[in-house]
Amino acid sequence: MKSSEKYNLADSYLRVATACPEVAVADVDTNVARIEECYQEAVEKNVALVVFPELSITGYTIGDLVQNRRLLNMAAKGLTELAGTTAEQPTTMVVGLPVAIEGAVYNCAAVVAEGEVKGLVPKQNMPTYGEFYEKRWYQAWHGPNIAVEMLTANGETKQVPFGRDLLFDIAGVKTGVEICEDLWVADPPSRNLAQHGALIIANPSASPELVGKSTYRKELVAQQSARLILAAYAYAGSDSSESTMDVVMGGHQLIAENGKIRTEREPFATDDSRLLIADVDIDHALHDRRRDTNWVNKIGMQVIKCATSRSQIDPRPYLVTDPFWPEGELPAGREKRLQSIIDIAATGLAQRLKSVGNERVVLGLSGGLDSTLALLIASRAAAIINKKPREVINTLTMPGMASTHKTQNNAQRLANKLGIPNEVIDIEDIAKLELEKLSHDGTTQDVTYENVQARARTELLFNFGNKNHCLVLGTGDLSESAIGWCTYNGDHMSHYNVNTTIPKTLVRHLVRFMSERTEFSDVKEILQEIIDTPISPELTQATDGEISQKTEDIVGPYILHEFFLTYLVRWGDEPAKIRLLAEKAFKDLYEPEEINHWLGVFFDRFTKNQFKRSVMPDGPKVGSVALSPRGDWRMPSDLPNTRLWE
Repeated sequence: MKSSEKYNLADSYLRVATACPEVAVADVDTNVARIEECYQEAVEKNVALVVFPELSITGYTIGDLVQNRRLLNMAAKGLTELAGTTAEQPTTMVVGLPVAIEGAVYNCAAVVAEGEVKGLVPKQNMPTYGEFYEKRWYQAWHGPNIAVEMLTANGETKQVPFGRDLLFDIAGVKTGVEICEDLWVADPPSRNLAQHGALIIANPSASPELVGKSTYRKELVAQQSARLILAAYAYAGSDSSESTMDVVMGGHQLIAENGKIRTEREPFATDDSRLLIADVDIDHALHDRRRDTNWVNKIGMQVIKCATSRSQIDPRPYLVTDPFWPEGELPAGREKRLQSIIDIAATGLAQRLKSVGNERVVLGLSGGLDSTLALLIASRAAAIINKKPREVINTLTMPGMASTHKTQNNAQRLANKLGIPNEVIDIEDIAKLELEKLSHDGTTQDVTYENVQARARTELLFNFGNKNHCLVLGTGDLSESAIGWCTYNGDHMSHYNVNTTIPKTLVRHLVRFMSERTEFSDVKEILQEIIDTPISPELTQATDGEISQKTEDIVGPYILHEFFLTYLVRWGDEPAKIRLLAEKAFKDLYEPEEINHWLGVFFDRFTKNQFKRSVMPDGPKVGSVALSPRGDWRMPSDLPNTRLWE
């Protein structure tokens, strides 16, 4: 794979932060000093956008003091001072304060950069229920954008945009602002902002803590970031040093990216850090908006440029080495997800059996991971149609010239222990006869030698199915489809494939998960042996009875290929970016040269084997990455050599 030194990973990301300084209620000078301290830390850490809480210049809990003319004037002067702090700095600040305009007071978020206030966004929805009394003090603005006069640091006046229909260009990324309650209403302002191009929403907030509220708030932020396909929803909650006369704030901070909470400072956190930072992927949000043709794209909203730079030298994107494994979830959550995968696949098979009026399947049981998982899923499908596994499932174990005793034995033991019919049909004579008819020497272990065996097994399965009125159940997985590690019209073909969108690494997790279930307790030891067996098609001669043809030695580590596949198919990233992300994610496992080599292998095999995917059998989609030509991936099978993958 060509190395693209010109590609700058930093161009794909924006570093955003939320800040939660300690509050001195109604003490503007102290609050401004603390905000400046957090801002300077954000500058030092190369943050492009930092969001402070609602009314953070005065404190949210000032009550009727907001009507005090002196406090309002002090807040305006405090904002002017903060604006001066941003002069010649690469970081934009969003900070909250009350703003008096003519005969009304507005709860505003000020966007500050380049030594000046770039715009004022008033809160649109004033909570006045329960513990909230905002309509007692503040008015909502529902008119068009206007310009208001504000003092600058040098004592001059400046016209500053004021209104709800404002976007801010931060390092080339459109950013919108909504304030606290605006998020909680039925039609949040962020919807319109996002449809006009906002990829980031900043939310200065002051949301009191109640039992269970932080969980709901977290879900709300995550869901809004998903619904609006955002690169970031940056939520900055007020600190617990606000007045506790009637409510308690918790300092909850959240940064969500396209449905996922990327980082969180939990309520009442006791650590010294007041800054929450995340590098968010702008490319990914744009990719998802482009692929969603129902996305409403509007133009025409006022955009104010902030001379902010993406100054992060070394982006710290959220990366996991196994994108298909729910790493961040608690064990109970992971088990629920794994069970959901089994249920989706099994229900798909059960429905297929019902629809064709044929409630039996046959599968080739090799003693490997894929066929084992297919067997376990078929067992679950049998339960769904109220049958015993032996009434639904037939298995054939078909040893060939390169089959090891261990795998074949495990296959037979597994079927027998589960009470599922298993027939052993040795394919060696069939394969040798066909090789002889092809004038093959029968010893050269080339692709013909391998594929004769694979196709012999598939032929037996289909003929057995005809004879016994069974559907042939496929066992090939997503990772094999991606790199074409299957024999065309051999193990590539079936009537229905339950593993079709399950990657190899997840197959292992699922077999381990199923081994812990009560109904498989008698075969737990066998399943563990299968899990520990090296991945191999066993199509070339074994050495001393051991597996010598190890798939990952030939085509590369599946964990890398699955990483490459995710960032190509799910996110549409270019190879140079994928390579740099892989280098970060796998820095402790693989050298950059290894990653670059296997990335080249991946793209070469992925391109050349589209013809296999174009005619792949039906099978249920279980995750967000799939390669069915009838669903997620359509690509020419005869794609010429192209610079697209360089």
